[in-house]
Amino acid sequence: MAVELNHTIVSTHDKHAEARFVTDVLGLPEPGSFGPFAVVELDNGASLDFMDVEGDIAPQHYAFLISEGEFDAIAARLRERGVDTWADPGHRSAGFNTNDGGRGLYFDSPEGHNLEVLTRPYGSGS
Repeated sequence: MAVELNHTIVSTHDKHAEARFVTDVLGLPEPGSFGPFAVVELDNGASLDFMDVEGDIAPQHYAFLISEGEFDAIAARLRERGVDTWADPGHRSAGFNTNDGGRGLYFDSPEGHNLEVLTRPYGSGS
């Protein structure tokens, strides 16, 4: 049996708002529900399960492999929303990067999670 990521739980103070932000920006279908979770289904069968928690939230990093066309659409949606984008995970250089012959950018979710979209996996460049 192959080992594949099935889901991960994303802590938030407003699971519906955070899940809708991710689906809106990434161009995914509306979030579903399962138990206490707002569920964002990804195209590879994995899901992000957003769950409301009390107290501080430790920001996490979530990276999404996308096509070049999706990159342009996502970057445009982020610009429309006035969301800053960064070329690096530490948010030191504005814009996007061209690592491994593709493009990538980082942006924060409303809850402060560090989200990334990239068109080529790390180490895939020649």
